Amino acid sequence: MNISAANPVAAEASHLVEGIARVVEVDGTLAWLVPEQTGGCGSCASSGACGAKGIGTIESRLEMRRFSMINRSGMVVGERVVVGIAQNALVKASLTVYVLPLAIAFAAGLSAQALYGSDFVTMISMAAGLVLGFVGTWLGSRHISARGAMTPVFVRRAGPAETCRID
Repeated sequence: MNISAANPVAAEASHLVEGIARVVEVDGTLAWLVPEQTGGCGSCASSGACGAKGIGTIESRLEMRRFSMINRSGMVVGERVVVGIAQNALVKASLTVYVLPLAIAFAAGLSAQALYGSDFVTMISMAAGLVLGFVGTWLGSRHISARGAMTPVFVRRAGPAETCRID
């Protein structure tokens, strides 16, 4: 992993999940980037949400994936750069989004089944637990976002033929 010494935030992160993005606009101190699709992109279950497939034009799908970062490295439009997100933050965000709602729903269902023994009460409890889990996901994602943990950081400029490895 080659972390630029010019970026103290990236230098502090011990493990980064890296990706390549293209600079599409520079507006003052902000650079707007769009992640490049890799060979494996579009084959997962959530490809419709990330912009690889779905309804709409290519331009509208790319606009949904567009993100900004402070341009401390002098990025220019058309340039390819490697950006990174701390691996532990990505794991926390994944657990918050995927595991928390299901864990609360199952805990509510198990509790209701143990207390009441009724399938109807268990089903209602699981639905209420799922809603509560979604509220927890919303609050958790706000907390992660407010700390800036999911904010991509500049790692380095990408080489002309450089691509992201899919392990």
